[in-house]
Amino acid sequence: MTIASTKRPMAQVRDRVLDLIKSGDIDPDGRLPTERALADRFGVGRRFVRQALDALEAEGLVWRKQGKGTFAGQPSDPMGDLAARITGETNALEVMEARLCIEPELAALCAQRMGPDEVARLRTLAQRQLEATDAQAIELWDGSLHRLIAQCARNRPLLMAFSLLDTIRSNPDWVNLRSKSRDGASLQVTHNEHLAIIDAIAAGHAEVARTAMRDHLETRFAALQGDLHKASQRSGETFFVTATSAK
Repeated sequence: MTIASTKRPMAQVRDRVLDLIKSGDIDPDGRLPTERALADRFGVGRRFVRQALDALEAEGLVWRKQGKGTFAGQPSDPMGDLAARITGETNALEVMEARLCIEPELAALCAQRMGPDEVARLRTLAQRQLEATDAQAIELWDGSLHRLIAQCARNRPLLMAFSLLDTIRSNPDWVNLRSKSRDGASLQVTHNEHLAIIDAIAAGHAEVARTAMRDHLETRFAALQGDLHKASQRSGETFFVTATSAK
């Protein structure tokens, strides 16, 4: 579809790319179509597509990998992929228990180390998740927000531990399980909890940020337990989602 609007072409392309991401009409790994494909799709020159992607990258909404393309959200840490390959069996509840041990501390460190520009990117990611209309897009923005917090804590060992958990929980079966329990009300609760975390980080209140992250994860933990219980009742299978299904 050719873009026709009073907006500058670059701004129009930026909005269209965001709409594309929000709809979930991208590859499962978050990869966007090529610059040429986007130019053809929107009926504009590649220069405007490149400028739009540059702007989105500056906002922290997309990232690029040389030779691979442009991806929505925030990049996963390569150490996470390495760690995931040597991990023994686990299950969804164990992963959430581990997140409760690690992510509150990451949030507390962020309150001491995160810059204003990074906080602004967090707010943008939280808003994108709220506005997302597709389960895949919701997961993408949620993961990107938590990933940015982990990265901006600036502690490499903790980031590696987080990356391991992040890789495991991105398993499609677990993503599908989470998506079934999401509705407008639960997404608004998540958004409010994300804002509480971000506000504490922005204010530099480490203990408040730690508590806000813990409260958020405990809400998700309770929801996960309920989802797994319902799934086990329907199928007659074990209550846990095991690593065997995640491989």
